[in-house]
Amino acid sequence: MRHAVLHQAAAHCLTYPDERFYESLPLVRAAAPALRPFADHAAATDPGVLAAHYVEVFDFKNRHSLYLTWWRDGDTRRRGMSLVRFKEAYRAHGLEFSGEELPDFLPAVLEFSAQAGPALLLEHRAGLELLRLALADHGTPYAQVVEAVCATLPGPSPRDRAEALALARSGPPREDVGLEPFGAALFGERA
Repeated sequence: MRHAVLHQAAAHCLTYPDERFYESLPLVRAAAPALRPFADHAAATDPGVLAAHYVEVFDFKNRHSLYLTWWRDGDTRRRGMSLVRFKEAYRAHGLEFSGEELPDFLPAVLEFSAQAGPALLLEHRAGLELLRLALADHGTPYAQVVEAVCATLPGPSPRDRAEALALARSGPPREDVGLEPFGAALFGERA
């Protein structure tokens, strides 16, 4: 629980920059020194410009996905079971996930981590590191927020870094859902 305040503040920083976001920036700046550079940048940026940047960074590119299961499972059927495991972890701590987002949404996971510890962050460390690297490559100030979160976690161990680099090279798994693989066996080869 040593890093609970930073995780809670980072959750706030990674949400869409609405009026509540701006009202809380002074508290983020005071409570989490590691997030001051981001808070200062956000406070000095026109709200419309920051909102457009947020949408450009997070809403149009899976390469910057804030959904942790995407980094491991991609758009596959396995992702559904991974999302169930997030909900089970929340319930095991007496919390019921009722957000508009999926339960693996990084701001929600960070809020949970602030209350219950970083187990889910650690389980998805490779994806979190991939997100950090992708945001840094993109040159967005949001990279500072994810970097601060990663700095609170143990490691990185060689396994985490190797897994993150392997995923970075190959991308998350993809799965074509349909009958194509079975078509040839069921209906014969087509010439």
